[in-house]
Amino acid sequence: MPSGRRVIGITLVAVVLTGAAAAVWMQSQRPPQQQQQRGGRGFQTDGPVPVIAAMSRHADVPVYLDGVGTTRALNTVTVRPQVEGRLVSVNFKEGQDVERGFVLARIDPTTYQASYDQAVAKRAQDEALLANARIDLERYTRLSATNSIARQQLDTQKATVAQLEAQVRLDQAAIDNAKAILEYTTVRAPISGRTGIRQVDEGNIVRTSDALGIVVITQLQPISILFNLPQQQLGEVNKAFAQGPLPVEAFGADNRTVVDRGVLQVVDNQVDPTTGTIRLKAEFSNKNFQLWPGQFVNVRLLIDTQRNVVVAPTAAVQRGPRGTFVYVVQQDSTVAVRQVAISTQDEAQSVFARGLQADERVVTTGFARLTEGSRVTVTNAESVTPPSAEPAESRRDRRRDRRQQRSEAAPSPPR
Repeated sequence: MPSGRRVIGITLVAVVLTGAAAAVWMQSQRPPQQQQQRGGRGFQTDGPVPVIAAMSRHADVPVYLDGVGTTRALNTVTVRPQVEGRLVSVNFKEGQDVERGFVLARIDPTTYQASYDQAVAKRAQDEALLANARIDLERYTRLSATNSIARQQLDTQKATVAQLEAQVRLDQAAIDNAKAILEYTTVRAPISGRTGIRQVDEGNIVRTSDALGIVVITQLQPISILFNLPQQQLGEVNKAFAQGPLPVEAFGADNRTVVDRGVLQVVDNQVDPTTGTIRLKAEFSNKNFQLWPGQFVNVRLLIDTQRNVVVAPTAAVQRGPRGTFVYVVQQDSTVAVRQVAISTQDEAQSVFARGLQADERVVTTGFARLTEGSRVTVTNAESVTPPSAEPAESRRDRRRDRRQQRSEAAPSPPR
């Protein structure tokens, strides 16, 4: 038994020695930077940390509200026949721009022309009877003055004249009706716009009950966009809209290129309770037909401009356990962690409500090795560039840096 305990003891000693040897070997394999780095603030053994910094500055910053909208023609008309008959001619081409009153098509007018001629002839007949009755009335009036005829005969003649006058007016109404129906055989454009695909070919019988009509005309210039905003932003929109027209920008598929600029026309009079959004309508000139009915577009509504505020690149803004902060480069080439408050921001720049002054340098790239008091060397200088002027490559680099920053740990106290 004692010999057994000695074997177990020897085995345990061997295991401990083996673990210690493995720990020493792993320590020797670590990079020099990991072996020498300590938790003390500002302790650096590899020299200054290379970073990229930018200067904060005063600027006027526009305040936008973003939404998604649907392009809609300002006016859309389905041209339907107002009379039935054979379509004898189609005078437009598909996709043609037409003016109001342009003759689009003609319907066979034969029967309607005959009805019009009949009404005209009837009026001529009744006018002849009326003329003869008026002559008799004049004669009876003279005879009645000498008591040559009975008074009743004069009154009867007056009634006959009044009856024929009414008949002539009835004939005129019939003529107007027949003329209107006859004019309906010429199909004209009710608005100026662009024709769509023809729905019926020449030679077919068209009817007023046809659902598709002959063609659809849409007014493309100007054009409107309907878009939605959250109901929480309704107060801001109404306040700004009460002060004057609000500019609206429509963006292309890349969500960066402004395809057209317009003006807000109306804010809907009720909030959609199912979505909690309010609908707005803006009008655009659409001079080059950049916008098309039914197209989905991203829109941006300008409601305010913040004057003379402190701005810096959004890439400089970091988030940690104590909130939002930036690294400010000091005169002695060290960095200080500065807690800040952000009022508004976008992909390119942030507006600082407090914590940062103008003309201070803030680090925008190279946060991995930074702590309070770290010595740095600025390898490049950036400027605060508005989103519309900043190259797309720069914005992509900024987004990549922010993704990397989120994955990195925030500054931690010394261990």
